[in-house]
Parts: sequence; structure tokens; C-alpha cells
Amino acid sequence: MEYNFTEIEKKWQNFWANNKTFAAKDGGDKPKYYVLDMFPYPSGAGLHVGHPLGYIASDIMARYKRHKGFNVLHPMGYDSFGLPAEQYAIQTGQHPKITTEQNITRYRQQMDKIGFSFDWDREVRTSDPEYYKWTQWIFIQIFNSWYNKTADKAEHISTLIKAFESNGNANVDAVCDEDVKPFSANDWKAYSEKEQSDILMKYRLAYLGEAYVNWCPALGTVLANDEVKDGVSERGGHPVERKLMKQWSMRITAYAQRLLDGLDTLDWTESLKESQRYWIGRSEGTSLKFKIDVTSSSLKNEGVSRSEVEVFTTRPDTIFGVSFVTLAPEHDLVSVLTTPEHKQNVEEYVTISKNRSERERQADVNKITGVFTGSYVEHPFTGKQIPIWVGDYVLAGYGTGAVMAVPAHDERDYKFAKHFGLDLPQVIEPTKEHDFNKEAWGEKEGTLINSDFLNGLDVKTAIKKAISEIEQQNIGKGKTNYRLRDAVFGRQRYWGEPIPIYYKNGVPYALDESELPLVLPEVDKYLPTEDGEPPLARAASSWKKEGIFDYEHSTMPGWAGSSWYFLRYMDSHNKKEFLNKKLADYWQQVDLYIGGSEHATGHLLYVRFWTKFLKDLGYINIDEPAKKLINQGMIQGNSSFVYQIITKTSSIDIYHNVYLSADVVNDYLANKLPFGDLKAKILKARDEKSEAFPNSPNPSFFILEEITEETIWFSKRRISIEFVDNEILDYNSWSKSLSSLDNQAELYRFIKNDKSQVRLVSETEKMSKSKWNVVSPDDICEKFGADTLRLYEMFLGPLEQSKPWNTNGITGVSGFLKKLWRLFYQASTSLSLTEDEPTKAELKTLHKTIKKITEDIERFSFNTSVSNFMICVNELTDLKCNKRAILEPLLILISPYAPHITEELWEQLGHTESIAFAEFPMYNETYLVDDAFNYPISFNGKTRLQIEFPATHTIQQIEQEVMAREDVQKYLEGKTPKKVIIVPKKIVNIVV
Repeated sequence: MEYNFTEIEKKWQNFWANNKTFAAKDGGDKPKYYVLDMFPYPSGAGLHVGHPLGYIASDIMARYKRHKGFNVLHPMGYDSFGLPAEQYAIQTGQHPKITTEQNITRYRQQMDKIGFSFDWDREVRTSDPEYYKWTQWIFIQIFNSWYNKTADKAEHISTLIKAFESNGNANVDAVCDEDVKPFSANDWKAYSEKEQSDILMKYRLAYLGEAYVNWCPALGTVLANDEVKDGVSERGGHPVERKLMKQWSMRITAYAQRLLDGLDTLDWTESLKESQRYWIGRSEGTSLKFKIDVTSSSLKNEGVSRSEVEVFTTRPDTIFGVSFVTLAPEHDLVSVLTTPEHKQNVEEYVTISKNRSERERQADVNKITGVFTGSYVEHPFTGKQIPIWVGDYVLAGYGTGAVMAVPAHDERDYKFAKHFGLDLPQVIEPTKEHDFNKEAWGEKEGTLINSDFLNGLDVKTAIKKAISEIEQQNIGKGKTNYRLRDAVFGRQRYWGEPIPIYYKNGVPYALDESELPLVLPEVDKYLPTEDGEPPLARAASSWKKEGIFDYEHSTMPGWAGSSWYFLRYMDSHNKKEFLNKKLADYWQQVDLYIGGSEHATGHLLYVRFWTKFLKDLGYINIDEPAKKLINQGMIQGNSSFVYQIITKTSSIDIYHNVYLSADVVNDYLANKLPFGDLKAKILKARDEKSEAFPNSPNPSFFILEEITEETIWFSKRRISIEFVDNEILDYNSWSKSLSSLDNQAELYRFIKNDKSQVRLVSETEKMSKSKWNVVSPDDICEKFGADTLRLYEMFLGPLEQSKPWNTNGITGVSGFLKKLWRLFYQASTSLSLTEDEPTKAELKTLHKTIKKITEDIERFSFNTSVSNFMICVNELTDLKCNKRAILEPLLILISPYAPHITEELWEQLGHTESIAFAEFPMYNETYLVDDAFNYPISFNGKTRLQIEFPATHTIQQIEQEVMAREDVQKYLEGKTPKKVIIVPKKIVNIVV
């Protein structure tokens, strides 16, 4: 009976779907295990073979845990709001909902073909109003909350209002805007509704305020920091500028310390946790005020309203080493402090700098830019004039947006000062020899010098002394600062969750829960309005609360729906509440979360923030979303390129339709092929008839006659992998495919190698449609089967590492499955299993494999599992094993990796229930103990023969039996050994 994977896989996929085999039960006696994948955005391109890598790994764990007796929750859904569908709507007019649903249908078909054990009854889609009703509900809870620093948690806004009514804000210790002014209870009661709303907005965890955002004019929306790369949008590569806008934001900064502390409780990779620690960026130091010197410049006539520049520093010990102050380009004092003679330079610099993202500015440490404002501040202790500069290495969102520059003791300040010729006063004597002409001494070690009252102190003592003096003189205050900024929440686009806010007399109000969901309105276009309002404003005339009050026209960001989806899977059909408390308490945290590392400082921060918030308000009892998280590596594509001849002239490069096999080019470049011979090949190819277009005329290519060693050059042209087989180009099919796009395709000519082939150049790159290197899992499943795909993806290498895809390597895994099948059908159309007792060798092979596979899965070493399966099947094949007692548990071992073939064989063995819930076999150590050992017998280090002895033999017994053997005496030739060296279970060496 042949192994027909096509019929087998279709049969079992239908069985699992029809019988809801993998539907999780809410409760019961079994221990729970929640394994989750980061759900995908359903793009139009569908899945390529890189996408299922993490899904296969999580599915192996889900199936393994079912075998181990766990109640497994393994759901899947779609992060279905996204810019691509909206951009397509803008281009075509097709509603994003239609595009998204079509893409989801395609994704579901692809995932079903791979045989995942998802509980599809719990599917969620973030763009479904039944889902985003509860996203809106969570927003309202956040909007109606403030952060009580005394209690160190969020509370309902009503408790804050009660405090205001009783005592004003004098005793309120809250995370709030810095410009909040003190007021009494009587003041509060006297304020108008609008005034009270404005004050509360400064305390709310979801608030409307001005913020610098990444504005992308081409996309017509604000982008998150992680959606901007090198100053352009990640999607489409459009220019992005920094812009001050009225924007909805979330006060994630209130949770900065808790987000930091929580990392210590998580079994996440250290690199991911370090990314979050850096992004949160806790630092301890002090604020410090520098008085603006208005007498030293034309500013004395400009009426400067603020008298000081406030900085934040973690190194107050270096205060006497300050030689300039640097403002962020966005700092509100830049325009005020810039003198007329410097105005043009400063304005030009600010415009350029503000259009670079904060990430880009932080990362680009070697690009030194800045401009002098013409103004000065006074040193707070010496009174000395200090110039004020603007530099984009200072960020408006960190600290105060201004830094005191100490170039001798900070590397970035050092480079800035060196570049612009500024002073580098040294105030710390290093603990070892150091050259200040080469770099700054930035270590927190050494003795203070040139520093007045700090002289002679070590750095740590000086920091404390400096803060004390600063506070005593009332020119600053010790404080803890964080790099983390509040999360911009509003997006000026259509395809997203409507923010459930309406406006009455200019005051924003949250909708009542009974009014949810606030559903996206229909619009005539998906573009912003002509006056720059978001697309939802196009429906403003009819889309109003009670037909009167305007709704908020911004929508939520892409991360909103993904910040709580793991909770909705626990209770996905509940229409009364976002999550039943009993189910929340049962499923609790995700036990295993698998997804890409690119979400480290985006989704994974936001989901932790929302989880902590929901716990604060008592809706859930967990503080972190996932106990363990694994970032799967990337499966990279093999991109293919063909060499093309270029003629380089003094004015232009001329590309010719002559393509060369890579080995021909390599021979020429290695001087193995003389130029004259290469030119002869070129001219010969020119004069040959096209194989793809035999009736086409011969090209003239007249300029090729004049080609020389000096003018010939080679370019690489990208080739779609559909025309590539083992790095060989199907040049006729490739030429024909381009005939409708390139009217020169009939003129393509090819210089082949000695085997009449055109060999290509391969490069490993990210798998992407734009690179023409995408391999579809559908094609692999059709040609080799889903089980082969699953095993091969795991076999490629460790889960966390990136690895290149090579379809040529898949045949080995395919052959393994056929070999497994033949263990059950040995040259027969029916099962050839026996009920005989297994031999010791068979038991050893099985239990050795059980032990290794168990250990492999528990440490997520799935690639070594596949290797161990192959070894096991090879050994059992050599042993001609056909014993049920061996092969039946082997099926369970392989089942998590290759579920279709194992289900089929399990049924063939007579079982009526799915193999999915069969008990995972336990290994028995007694079968792993060797009864005997085959010793190599060496004479003066040269192995001459092998002798098997019982494993229990002593050294003396081994020596006696060795020396008594005739074959040993033959090699001794009558000589008496000087000594006999015996290493137990290793070797016997006779020294003659």
C-alpha cells in the first residue's frame, strides 16, 4: 500500500474540522495549557513558507501537551485592521472590509492545508464590530481612569473627582501633565464644565493633548515609532515628518516602573527584555535650571517670558564641566532664544531635524549636526556664560528636551564639541591612563577636579553631594526619568476602530456601554478631506450622536486590538462582557507565546500595559500576558540573479539583452577565460536564433562589436524563482513570461556554460514578493505534503535562529516519511504488524528515542527531534521491526510533528479515537542500559580486532579473557605484553 499523502491529509483535515477535535473545554479536571501565536495581518499576498514557522512550533507544543494530559487552548484569529487594505481602498474604491475578508479566506485555506490544531470556534477578527465593541469598551475604561501614585495603580476617575471636591488637588499624588496648577475644592466647584474637563484631561490615562507625532502626508496618517524606518514609512517608503498635533494618547508612562519590574518575572529571552529595558530607559538624576542670559545678546529687547532653561542630567557631579547647553530641535524655547542673525540657519536646521524620527536620530551616532542659537545661559554656580546650541541628538520627549553638555565626560557631547570647536573642560581624574584628545572619559569612576565644592570626592559621592547642593539652592530637584513616552493613540485614517468619543460644546465625552459598538460609517472616499480632516469626517453630516454631536474622527492604532486579543480567546462569543471572570481565572496567562522579535518594543509593551491596567481595575487577576515567550527566527529566501552585460561609457551605462551563465563570468573574472574568448561567445550568442522565439529576427547589437575589456561590465538582474531549478535558469520560459511586459524579450540572448545551462547567482535575503523569492506553502504541500513541510521547517535549524530556505533539501524529509510508512507496510498491501514481544535492541531504540524527543520538545529543540526520528526509523528498518509494541508508541512520538500520517496509521492499527489524545509514552531507563560493549582491541595503538564483553565485566575479567584468546596471541607473536590498558566501555590497548 503506497503512502498517498494527498488523500490522507485531506481526509484528516476534514475529520478534525467536522469533529471539532481541537476545541478546548472551559474547565475540567485536566491542567490547562494556553499556547498562542501572534496572530497575522491577512495580507493579499497570502502566506509564504516563512510565515508558518512559529505556527508549526506552537502546534507541536499544543499537540504534545494534549498527549501529556493537558486541556489545551490553541486559538487563532486575525489582526485585520491595517494600512494595506486601506491603501488598496484608496486606489480602487473597494471597501477595506471586502479586501480583508477575501484575504482572510485565503489565509484560512492555507493554514488548513498545513494541519494546525487550532480551535477555530474561538477565532477573532479585530475588524469585526463584535470584537472591537470591547476594544472600544476598554478604551472607555482607560479614558475614565487616572493613576494614583500613592496606591501605585489605576483608579476610576470618580475617585479623583471626589478628592478634588473635598480638598482640591493639594494632596493628590498622580501621574499627570507637568503644567497642572494647584487649586482648592472651592476653585474646583467654581470651574465651568469645560474647565473641569480640561483639568481632568491632564490626569486621564487616555487623554487628548498636543504631541509630536510621525506624520506621513502620503498615507494621510500618524505612524507609531515602530512603523517608521530611516525617516520613511515602513509601509510604502513614504517620507515622514515630525509634527505637533492635537492627538489622543495613552499615559503608558504611568506604568514605566511596573513594566520594568515585571520583566524580572518573565521567561522571555534576555535580548527581548533588554530591548524593553532600553526602550523604557529608566535613569536617576536631577533637574537643573540654567538662567537665560538676556543681557548678552539682542534677546534683551525681545521680552523673553521664561527666565531659565531646565535640563535633566544623570551626572550632576560633572556640573563644572559644562561648556554648552543643547536643545532639541522641537524645544519650545528654540524660536525664542534664536537671535536674528542666526534665525535662518536655525530654522533650516529645525525643519530638517524634525523630519527625522527619534529612532533614526538615536541610532545615527556618527552623524554630527547642530547650530548655534546666538544666546547664552549662566552657569548656576560660576555665573559663566554658556552658549546655547540646537542638536538633533537631543530628543524633545526625553527629560526636558535640553541637556547640559559635558564633552570631556560624555562621548556624544565630546564628538559634538570636537566637531564645532567647543571647550572640553576636564572635571574628573580617571582611575587609569586616558587620552582626552582621543575620546571622553565617560566612566562613573575617578576623582573630581576643577569642581569647587566637589573637588577630591569620588564620582558616586560627588553625585549625591551635587544633588544635595542643587536642591538646597532651589535650582533643581533629584528625580527618576524614563525614556518611554506616552503612546500616541489616534490615527487619521479610515480602517480602524472608531474612538468612542463625542463632543458637546467642545467637551469630549465617552459613549455609554449600551451605545457600543460605534461602527465605522460609510464614506465616499477613504482619503482625508480637502481641508485635512481624517476620512471619517466625510461622514460628519450624518454620522453624529443623536444626530447632533460630532463623534471623534480619528481611529485607533493597529496595536489597540492586539493589546487584549489573548483575553478574548478565552471567551470569544460573550456578548455581555469582554471576558467572564471565571474563565479569566481558569485560563489566566498564556503559557507559551510565539512570535517575531520585531514586536519587542511595540505590541509586547502595549499588551503588557493593558494587562496591568485591566488588573488594576479588577477585571483580571494576572499582571503579565505571557509566562514564556519565544521569538522564532526568520526563514530567508534564496534570491536568484542572472548576469547581464553592460557597456560603460563616459556618459551613460548601456544595458544589453545578453545574459551570461555565472560560471562564464566567474571564469572571466578569475582570468581563466581570456577577453577575446568571452567576446567571441558574446558575438556568437548574438547571431544565434532565439530558442523561445524561433521566428524573431536576429538582433543587431551593433555596439557589441566595439566592446573592450575597459568598457565591459556585468550587472545582476533579479529572476523570479519560478524559473529556477537548482540555480539553473529556465531561460526560454523566463523570456516568454516577459514578452508581454518587455518588447525586447524576443531579443534576449544567453551565453551558456559547457553544459548548455545558464547558471545563476544566489543570495540569501528576506523572503518577500518584491524580491521574487517567495515560496508558497501551497506548492510544497501539493508536491510533498503538509507533514513534509512541517518536519522540514523544523529540521532547518533552531527555532530562534534565521535560516535560508532550500527546496532542494526537502526530499530527505519526504523520504523519511515514506520510510516510516514502510515500517507498517513492508512489501504488502495490508499492515504487516505482529504482536510479538520486542527484542532488547528494538526496545533500546524506542526508549532512547522517547527520552530524546521528550527532552527536545521540553527545551523547544524541534530540529534535533526530526534528526532523532530519522535515526530511530533507520535503526528499526535495519532491525526489520514490525512489532506493534514498538511502532504504536513511535506514532504518538511523531504525531505532534507529522499529524496526518500518524492519524492514518493509528486508525489502520484499529483505533477509533484520534491519536491527538493518546498518552505520550514514557521512557524506561532499564532499556537504555547496555548489556554488552564491543571493545576495540589495539596493539601499540593500532586497532586489530573487536571483542564483545558483558557490560558487567570487571577490568580483571576483561584482561583475562582477552589474553586467553587465540587471535590475540597471534598478534602478540609469542611476546609478553609490557602492560594492558583497559578503559571501561572505551578500549583495550595492549602495549608490546
